[in-house]
Parts: sequence; C-alpha cells; structure tokens
Amino acid sequence: MADGPLDGPGARFPALRHRNFRRYVAGQCVSLSGFWMQVVAQGWLVYRLSHSEFWLGAVSFAAYLPVLCFSPFAGAVIDRVDKYRLILTTQACAMLLALVLAGLAWMDLATVPVVAALAALMGTVGAFDLPARQSFLVDLVGSKDLPSAIALNATTFNTARVIGPAIAGALVGSLGEAPCFLANSLSYGAAIWAFWGMQLVPGSARGAGAGDRSLRSGLAYVRRQPTTRALLAGLGLVSAFSLQANVLMPALAKRSFGVDAAGFGLLLTAYGAGAVLSALALARRRHTLVEQRRVLLAGLVVFGCGLLGVAVSPTYEAALVCQLAAGLGMVRFTATTNASVQLLADDDYRGRVMGLHTVMFAGMAPLGSLVLGALATPYGPQPVLVLSGLVPLVVAAWLWLRLEPASDADV
Repeated sequence: MADGPLDGPGARFPALRHRNFRRYVAGQCVSLSGFWMQVVAQGWLVYRLSHSEFWLGAVSFAAYLPVLCFSPFAGAVIDRVDKYRLILTTQACAMLLALVLAGLAWMDLATVPVVAALAALMGTVGAFDLPARQSFLVDLVGSKDLPSAIALNATTFNTARVIGPAIAGALVGSLGEAPCFLANSLSYGAAIWAFWGMQLVPGSARGAGAGDRSLRSGLAYVRRQPTTRALLAGLGLVSAFSLQANVLMPALAKRSFGVDAAGFGLLLTAYGAGAVLSALALARRRHTLVEQRRVLLAGLVVFGCGLLGVAVSPTYEAALVCQLAAGLGMVRFTATTNASVQLLADDDYRGRVMGLHTVMFAGMAPLGSLVLGALATPYGPQPVLVLSGLVPLVVAAWLWLRLEPASDADV
C-alpha cells in the first residue's frame, strides 16, 4: 500500500510514504487552520456580545451536544457506506455553515442564540465527519503505518492550533470576527481538493455489507474489550473537564491578565505549540506496548500539572509556559489513546468504535463546557481551572491500576 520509499521523511515518518496521506495532511493543514480561526473568533464574538462566561460554555455546549447524541449512530453508518463520499459531503456542509456565519457577522446580525444554532449545526456535521476521517486513515496508510498516521494527524491538528489562533487574534483585533469565519469557509476548499485527487482502490473505503452492522452489536463488541472500555472511559472524563478548559481562556485573558484578543490567541497558540512538539516526537518512533502505557500515563500527569500551573500563574508569561506544558501532555495522552483504541479494533467494527471514541473525545465536551462555564460565572476562571487540572491526575491514577503491565498485550 505504501507508494514511496522508506527514506528521507518516510524513514522518520512512515505514513508520509503514502501519496493519499500526503494529500490528506496538506488539505488538513489549511482546513484546520481555518477551523481554529473560527474557534477563536467565535469565542471572542460570544464574549463580546454577552460578557458572560456562562454563555461561552453554553455555545460550546450547543456545538458539541450533537456529537454526543449522533456520533454512535454515525459510527454504524460509517461501517455501511463509502467513507470517501461521506467525508466530501460533510466538508461541503461545513464550508456552507461557516460562510453563513461570516455573512451574518459581516452584516452585524449575529446574536448569541444565532451563533449557538449555527454551532449546533456544525456539531451535527462533525458528528459524522470526525469518526469518518479517523476510521479513513487506515484506508490511506494501512494498519502497519496507522500509529504514525495518527500521530501526524495530531501534529497537523495542533500545528493548525498554533497558526489559526495567532492569525485570528490579529484579524479580530483589527477587522473583527467576520474575516475569520470567511477564511474558515474558504479553507474547506483545500480539504475537498485533497480528497478529490486521491487515488483509492475501488471499494476500499466502503463498509462491508455482511454481518450485523448495528450500533447494538458495536456496543456489545466494546463491552467485551476491557482495555478499550477503560481507555474510552478515561478519555471521556478528561475530555469533559480538562480538554474543555480552553473555553475559559477568553475570560482568563481579560479578567486575570488584562490582555486583548491577540493575547487570548497567544494562550491558545502556546497550547498548540506544545501539542505539535509532542505529536512530532510520537510520530518519529514506534513505542512498545509497555512504552505506550507509560507515555499515556505520563501525558495525563503533565497535562494536569500544566493546567494547574495556568490556574495559579502570577503573570501572563507564566501562563503561556504552563499552556505549552499542558499541550505537550494533552497530545501524549490523546494520540496514544487513539492509536491504542484503533489498533485494538477489528476492521468490521472500526467505524462504530471510532464513533464511540468521538463521543468520548468530543461528545463529552458539551457537559464539561456547560459545567465549567456555569462554575466560572460566580467563581471566576482560575478556581475552575484547578478542577480541570485535577481531573487528569485522578484519571492517571485510575488507569495506572486498570492498565496493568500484564494486560499490555491487550493494548
């Protein structure tokens, strides 16, 4: 399946030997940069209109609730349909929604309820798009290079987390939020271009029709996998209360450090920079099963300590350093969890397993966003960030007991 030699970049990052994956990475670099521009602009727009941490959490809740509700069913659909065509459809829908938000913001017609409604529609698209793209990676690189592809996919995502917020902070401060939404809409064109030019084996991205492809059978399959169950449960808790900590960053930037939109963007950029460094390190080597366990647990500890550092930082500069550490730990945990779950999954169940992974990774976010936003309203962002930092440490202790070295053969 590899269509490039194992030298140069291919020797360091095996997934880059595959032409289709190289196109995928190129398209995602542009598209995800636009996505992060919209995240920053949307958060700033909501806070500018409402001056409320609660509404920051509520809009995030609206964006991720459809992922919680629809991703399990999306997984069952993915195991039955052509993933390639499904992804092209979801990318086109996301492009249209971002364009609508850009138009409303440009005409000064955007209100918090309107932004929340569009965020919910974007979340519905994402409920199908995210697990489809995750399960599509194996069709691009094969199972042997899948861990490298997952790590490079995380690198792409978090490189965009660096680029997007930095650009958005400058644009919002000078031109307002609308250009960021327009840039996101246009960026989906790069992703569509990448998929459109792929050379796939006919039928390779289509789910097999034989056998029980129901959601119920997928749930039963996961129940029979104790390691997968533990990994998904831990991911869900961390996603709800820690990965959503950035929803508090607009309030932290203004209330605690007195910085503007550009300063807010740099807080997200520092987080993304740490994530990129961590993902690149993971993509360069293959870890043994024992090492995977160690990387996952260490990532949780570093992530939690980084968030706690942000919460107690006496200066803005110290918060940037702690955000960098938090990003380092976050990717070591999430990318290793993703790779472990995918490698455990049988091909016939991959879509449904990744649908459940999406529920835990992104679908738990609405609950966490709502809780964090509600708590931050009376208490401020810093005490709530302490809670966000403690959760990964507790999950690390729990997984340390559940993922015993003797069970690493299961991972």
